[in-house]
Amino acid sequence: MKASEMRPGMAIKMQGELYICTKFAHVTPGNLRAFVQAKLKRISDGSIIENRLRATEEIEQAFLDKREMEYIYSDSSGHVLMDSKTFDQITVPNEIIGDLIKFFKPNTILTAMLNSGNVVSIEIPKTVELAVTETTPQPRGATATNQMKDAELETGLKTRVPPFVEVGDMVRINTEDGSYLSRVTK
Repeated sequence: MKASEMRPGMAIKMQGELYICTKFAHVTPGNLRAFVQAKLKRISDGSIIENRLRATEEIEQAFLDKREMEYIYSDSSGHVLMDSKTFDQITVPNEIIGDLIKFFKPNTILTAMLNSGNVVSIEIPKTVELAVTETTPQPRGATATNQMKDAELETGLKTRVPPFVEVGDMVRINTEDGSYLSRVTK
């Protein structure tokens, strides 16, 4: 496939290594030839590289098996996921999940990408709903609309929320940057 056909989430092979595209931009500067600026995550060690390719350059697409899996629990050996169809359990090392663990709790449905039967990457939903476990009380007379206060959520994620959010409230969080989106009404 041509480099201009690459999209975020696609797996490609370059120089014998497997990469997942995390960011993609097709650039056409004035009177110069078009090129593709891509941010790629190396599967073997998780390092991120930025790569510039000619738009017409041929790249090899790697096909990964995508499976819906349910996060069950974490222990010292890693994070245990269960295949939703076969009920097989797989332990995924912390290097693959990393800081994403703060965005989901047990029984959360994830999309796992497998290569040769091994989980190489996971995709989580764009938003998650989590309960607030700790936050400072609303200051008296705080009527400004852009004020925010610190809060800790049930998974240990720390974020900033509006003053009206209290302990026990469910909030919707953007998983791309960990920011508060809205309060969830029951």
